Amino acid sequence: MLETLIPYLKLGYTHVIPLGFDHILFILTLFFLNSKLKTVILQCSVFTLAHSLTLGLVAFGLFMPNVKIIEVLIALSILLTAVENIVTNTINPFRLLIVFAFGLVHGMGFANALLETGLPKGQYGIALVLFNIGVELGQITIILLAYFLIAKWFGAKSWYKEKLVYPLCTLISCVALYWIIERILLL
Repeated sequence: MLETLIPYLKLGYTHVIPLGFDHILFILTLFFLNSKLKTVILQCSVFTLAHSLTLGLVAFGLFMPNVKIIEVLIALSILLTAVENIVTNTINPFRLLIVFAFGLVHGMGFANALLETGLPKGQYGIALVLFNIGVELGQITIILLAYFLIAKWFGAKSWYKEKLVYPLCTLISCVALYWIIERILLL
């Protein structure tokens, strides 16, 4: 049984790395506001809880969102969190609510990818759990890479925000804005 389900773990991981460029950018926007591992993992956990909810609801056919609108909203979530990183320096409880809301949207996007692959009959639940674990492992990989490649070495520097976070979040914002426009044109 497990050998037929392990591919869902891999599918979840590869949906983030290397295939989920928009997801990678969103996780990086969570990372750049405050690159302390505890803070980033808290945000990522809130995000995972939310996307797990909508992923399950959509995968079980309880509702079907318009995929094209969801893709626009995913790009918008990246833009808004990247801009927030530029205009504020602190995480507040409101940020966690926003991350949760965006997680609900991203979960609908994950569900679409999972439904394209299909779920094994009679094993929906375990396949969903393994897919989610794969997604979470992908997110943790991004966080750890960002931490060990950037924050560990430069996070305490006085110029960290100005020289790294602001330019990178500006670049992420530009990419997200391009995606928003591109995806709106496809509606």
